[in-house]
Amino acid sequence: MRVPRRSSINDAHAIDSGNETDRGALRRIGARGRSEMPEEEQDEQVIPLVEEAVRVDKRQTVLGKVRVRTEVDSIEQVVRDTLTDETVEVTRVPIDRRVDQVPEIRTENGVTIVPIIEERLVVEKQLFLKEELHIRRDVKTETVEVPVTLRSERAIVERFDANGKPLPEESTS
Repeated sequence: MRVPRRSSINDAHAIDSGNETDRGALRRIGARGRSEMPEEEQDEQVIPLVEEAVRVDKRQTVLGKVRVRTEVDSIEQVVRDTLTDETVEVTRVPIDRRVDQVPEIRTENGVTIVPIIEERLVVEKQLFLKEELHIRRDVKTETVEVPVTLRSERAIVERFDANGKPLPEESTS
């Protein structure tokens, strides 16, 4: 930044007050009250501007330590549930009867009947019901008890201070 500056009697007055600025003024105007600065510098003077900057540094400090470990606890428990067992009985029933069309699969009194068809070569082709499969379902239900082992984990946190001394223990399930 440049500021216009002229040497004058005011500089001589500033000399009488005795501060640092006044001594600089004394050097500029000389003994006869005139400036010794070259003519082109007498009109302008450079004033340096200064700026400060801040730098922030961070560092890590160990205040303590933590160790986490897990333990498995096992407990025996009896689990109760209902199991269903279904068995199927197949009985072949010979029929050997001529039919005009394929019979449908049907259910009678809880028995599923599946027709088995064959073609026989005669002078003409005829459809015969050879046999039927009678399928009966037998459903049994029983309650069982089976011992099982259940496992669960719990975390144990061990804390240490900066000197490595253990701190009181906390248990988390």
